[in-house]
Amino acid sequence: MNGILKDYIFLYTKIHGPVWSSPAQCGGSGLLGARRSSGRSLVPGISGGLGPGAPLFCTRKSEKHLFFPGAVCTESQMAHTYPRSANEELVDILEGTRLSGDLSHALRTFSPQPYKDMTTSSASDLSKKTLDSQYLQYVFKEISAESSLSMEEVKEDARLLLDEMSQNLQLGFIRLMGYTLTKVLKRLYSKIYVNMEGLNTLQQAVRENPVILMPSHRSYIDFLIISYVLFTYDIPVPVIAAGLPLAGMKLVGEILRRSGAFFIRRSIGSDKLYWAVLSEYVKTIVRTGFAPLEFFVEGLRSRTLKSVPPKLGMMHMVLEPYFKGEVFDITLVPISISYDRVLEESLLAHELLGIPKPKETTRGLFKATKVLQEDYGCMHVNFGRPLSVRELCQGKINRCQYNLTPRDLPQVPSADVQACVNWLAHLIVRIQEEGSCISPWSLMACVLLQCPTSTLKDRGMAWTELKDSTLWLRKLALRFRAHLHWPEKASDQDVMSSMVALHRSIVAHEGDRVCLVQEERPRRKFELSAEEEVNRTAATVLMLASYRNQTLHVFLRPAMLATAVQVTNSTQPDELFTFFCFLKDLFSSEFIFVPGESTQDFEEACLLMKGSGAVHMSPEEVTVTEAGQQIVSFLHSLLQPFIQSYQAILEFFSENETKDMPEKQLYPTMRSFVMNLILSGELQTYEALSSDTHKNVLSALCTLRVMTKLRESKENKYQVDTAAVKRISDILCGKISPQLLHRTPHAKL
Repeated sequence: MNGILKDYIFLYTKIHGPVWSSPAQCGGSGLLGARRSSGRSLVPGISGGLGPGAPLFCTRKSEKHLFFPGAVCTESQMAHTYPRSANEELVDILEGTRLSGDLSHALRTFSPQPYKDMTTSSASDLSKKTLDSQYLQYVFKEISAESSLSMEEVKEDARLLLDEMSQNLQLGFIRLMGYTLTKVLKRLYSKIYVNMEGLNTLQQAVRENPVILMPSHRSYIDFLIISYVLFTYDIPVPVIAAGLPLAGMKLVGEILRRSGAFFIRRSIGSDKLYWAVLSEYVKTIVRTGFAPLEFFVEGLRSRTLKSVPPKLGMMHMVLEPYFKGEVFDITLVPISISYDRVLEESLLAHELLGIPKPKETTRGLFKATKVLQEDYGCMHVNFGRPLSVRELCQGKINRCQYNLTPRDLPQVPSADVQACVNWLAHLIVRIQEEGSCISPWSLMACVLLQCPTSTLKDRGMAWTELKDSTLWLRKLALRFRAHLHWPEKASDQDVMSSMVALHRSIVAHEGDRVCLVQEERPRRKFELSAEEEVNRTAATVLMLASYRNQTLHVFLRPAMLATAVQVTNSTQPDELFTFFCFLKDLFSSEFIFVPGESTQDFEEACLLMKGSGAVHMSPEEVTVTEAGQQIVSFLHSLLQPFIQSYQAILEFFSENETKDMPEKQLYPTMRSFVMNLILSGELQTYEALSSDTHKNVLSALCTLRVMTKLRESKENKYQVDTAAVKRISDILCGKISPQLLHRTPHAKL
């Protein structure tokens, strides 16, 4: 077997085992076995047989659905997975404060209905329960036995750690924060929309079970906007997991602590005592129902404005009380926060180019008050449907395992628990994506980035072309079930003109063309070097790309199918699915994919492409329609910056020996290699300079096991299988052509 399938299956099976089920499971004799004469459905819920000679597409063993063209998942099934009401009532929460006044809002009567079984009512009681827990007593004994410290000394260390991290929620400071935020938010945003249906269901959920609020994280504003909304609508304000550097901000740190923030070190490492105190503190909040608990499942802010793979540490902590039967159920509430314009857009772009993030200080905060003079458009806060952990985990884990040892003893999560937590975390992020609101500017950014950077910088794009292409893309986005915020009372011309004016730091409307704006040149005697000129352009391109990234989740799966069609030049569903899975594995750190749902993702892509008229599907083939050529071309181009960036890094590892290169040296060397490709004209995308892209490629290669991280002394190094890297590169660019796959029953991969 030659071609793309052989190479990818080799890589895939090396990691995961066979891609397809056994012949017996598939109902046929070969790798693509098929039941040719039974005449009954092979897909639950689909009537009728496949017909003579039709191939049954068998999927990975871990997945439950089978796929064949014409029997894809229905739109109602997809909507059930990521529910959202099409006509939800949106309310501008700033409108009320403009009518009643800032002080009246802060001093309003606040009478929330707390969790019905709440057992702790003060922050001091919460800390005492944590320190006195049997779990921490056991850990104290362990640490004391392993070290020269007495039990009392270990307990004192734990108390100091708890003092460092714990919140001290007080209504007076909530009111102070509410007053301050009202002033700030009215200066920054024209409107802040909240979905009332989501708030109403949350208000009920808070009374029934411990609630975990899980917002997306794109800006510092995310940190307190949820508390502000809940305070406005008489819902208990949450305690919020925050980074420890915020606690070090003079005055501000203490205000945040008394507004409900508890502070976590960003690097914990193997500090056994810290892990124990933190996890017990979090679990005590959940067990007692002290307050809703809010944390960002993605960890740090996304510097690219697209979702990033979730961090699982906090997720394990909040779910453990349910796994151990200490609470009947836990409610997870995904929250999507969307911005027309992000406060930190320039800062995030420069961080991606290797410029260190400024330290969080009170002085820096006051210096940043110049942002209050800018306009940042609208914000949307979408509260998703509350999700029951009990229902989501049904059939996925065996909670009886927790009965084998006392609940107070530390336990290492089993493989099924770890898999379930990972699945839940990815599901939450996907729901956050589906609930996000896309602005007209995000669609305009998609169109602008189809234009070569050199053209966009020098001549720009014609306004009429930008307008017409954006309106075409709006129709496609709506067909793909996007959640758009497009003002209805204004003309399309006015809407897009206002978006360009809002983002004047990125583009300028000059005459009948729209051009890329570059950063001001620094004042100095010497001319900028070629590398500095590239970085000036790259900063603006990365800002523009970040807004395109806000809409990527809408087009991603169809774009992967379009790329499979373009690269493989195949119409065979099995070959397209194989390349689709290859892209999923390669981009596993770049985009969000729920584990075990490759088939559903492929079916979704096929359904959306078919619904838009881009493809015809039959049991034997997937073909692009004449009208679909434009859609396929656009979607393929949408992924090109990522594909080209990955190709550049793969080329770097193919040509350079990195085994003895420390990790700290590896990233600057990669950046230098990419910079040279751009300067020579071999590489057109400035997005390849992004440090996040470099990290994501390394993560993917480690996951694919073609790269191994070696820990030598205190520095990490990487060992690379250059032949495998070259093979991945050849598959990605289509140098290896796929062929029809014919298998015999006993053929081996």
